[in-house]
Amino acid sequence: MTEQQRLSPIAAVICVPTFRRVEGLRRTLQSVIAQRSDVAFAVVVVDNDGADPRGAALAREMLATAGVSHTVLVEPEQGNCHAINRAFGAAVETYPTADFFIMIDDDEIALPGWLQALVDLSRTRSADLVGGPVFREFEVRPAAAVTRHPLFVSIDGETRPIDQLHGSGNCLIHRRVFERFSPRPFDLRFNFLGGGDMEFFTRCRLAGLTTWWCAEAVVHEFVAPDRITATFLTKRSIRTGSINYLVDRLHKPRGVVLLKNVASLALGIARSLKTLIRTGSPLLASHPVLMSAGRIIASLGFLPKPYKSPH
Repeated sequence: MTEQQRLSPIAAVICVPTFRRVEGLRRTLQSVIAQRSDVAFAVVVVDNDGADPRGAALAREMLATAGVSHTVLVEPEQGNCHAINRAFGAAVETYPTADFFIMIDDDEIALPGWLQALVDLSRTRSADLVGGPVFREFEVRPAAAVTRHPLFVSIDGETRPIDQLHGSGNCLIHRRVFERFSPRPFDLRFNFLGGGDMEFFTRCRLAGLTTWWCAEAVVHEFVAPDRITATFLTKRSIRTGSINYLVDRLHKPRGVVLLKNVASLALGIARSLKTLIRTGSPLLASHPVLMSAGRIIASLGFLPKPYKSPH
């Protein structure tokens, strides 16, 4: 952090929720501390491990040593929505001069220029929300089919306005968005399922808020070996379908959602067969039909809970 940043009023707050990824958090904070720009920023870290908050201890030490304005909290209520809501809520309330609230995950690092790019785009385009690319770095060499899996494909391309964001791992939210909705915006029904970010961004789109894609605001995500197995990707495909169903159920008429479930199943089977013929990969071919299965499973009241961990 530069001397100019230290002396200026806080304009941006970088929020980092964390859970049992101490070394990942170290990398994330190193990349945040290294940001060089004219944007004075603070950092809010929320450790969701109430039983053993080693991440909080690390964050306090690193941020104090670096001379960065910071707030470090422990959120004892388990679940990613609890942690993210606590981070945004604390950021909005603790730093009243800040207009820009940015989130990065504890398995990511920000590249140089990331902070400046997000804030500049929001300022120049009066954007309510801004998202940037997340490039994956696999910790072990994956099979070719894994790198082409739809779950590792995200928005890309040039800087431009888009309909909505789908993930919060690299995003900026302007203060006026929290004033419209809540400084704790993620629906707790997604707490252990995931997808609270997608539901929130869907609400933003339906409310007519402006969203931009910033090609220059790049982060890298480190993908652990257990996240490239066929078992994990199968479960993730099902969970994605369950998230899509729950978001639809909250924002669309019941009849429309039921018809979409039926259509999704038929299309999922067709797309899986087409993908299998085109690629010869059962892993890639399984994704469409597994997403459809996830919708059906969720409609029966069964939701995966990948973010619920034993204490």
